[in-house]
Amino acid sequence: MTVSLPLVVLLGFFAWGAVKFLGVRTWIVVLIALFGFWLSGTFMAPAIESGTRSGVDIVNGSHN
Repeated sequence: MTVSLPLVVLLGFFAWGAVKFLGVRTWIVVLIALFGFWLSGTFMAPAIESGTRSGVDIVNGSHN
């Protein structure tokens, strides 16, 4: 059985766990999310997306 989850759902789950179990403050999670949102509009966005896709392909064992 294969289960497909978007990366954003997985990251959201880890953020919720960090707030709930590690005592990370909610405003820190919001600040990091805003930083990622604003970073996506910079020249670094294509490199980040490419690196993320490569990492996911390595984890999934996909070799296209």
